[in-house]
Amino acid sequence: MQVISVNVSLPRIETIDGKEVPTAIFKTSVDGPVMLRTLDFDGDAQGDPIAHGGPDQAAYVYPSEHYAYWSRELAQPAWPPGQFGENLTIAGVSEDDVRIGDEFAIGDAVVMVSQPRTPCYKLAHKMGLPDFAKQFLASGRIGFYLRVVREGAIQAGDAVERVKSDADAFTVREVSYLRYFDRGNVDGFRRAAELPALSQGWRNAFAELLANSTAR
Repeated sequence: MQVISVNVSLPRIETIDGKEVPTAIFKTSVDGPVMLRTLDFDGDAQGDPIAHGGPDQAAYVYPSEHYAYWSRELAQPAWPPGQFGENLTIAGVSEDDVRIGDEFAIGDAVVMVSQPRTPCYKLAHKMGLPDFAKQFLASGRIGFYLRVVREGAIQAGDAVERVKSDADAFTVREVSYLRYFDRGNVDGFRRAAELPALSQGWRNAFAELLANSTAR
């Protein structure tokens, strides 16, 4: 596993559906080491810090292998790293083998997988495809967020070493499928709601799904 690119951006205003909206989804690659801190990379920020910020979403990872899939699926040429709004484009990771709570050493930093991504209308706007958020989510090629265990500098070319994993934890793909497509899985909702490594926002969502399911 290896970092292909570190990507950052500060918010800018985009007009989406006739409204001016701040967004930092237009990431660009950075040469050399970049400090990853508790809330984000140096030179990076969130357009909507309520929806996208906080320690549970300090950085967003997207597998580099998915670029070829989307290029074929959308009949588009290759994109530069950061196209999907990710901070880290990484080769050799997959939603099928990365688990919630996994810890990775990357450069000088240590990070923990906290949750899958929930795509929003800003990604659809960037891709120029109104329904892309739904297509992205359904594909399972969603990437994942990190919380910072130890701050440190990361750069392209750094090795990505898994240093901790729980074989019984949900994979990124499993927990995303559970939330959005497996609405009758009460036992799964209960297990996810009690998973300490999962972000608070996602645990709250599962607690609500559990309450609604058991109230019927």
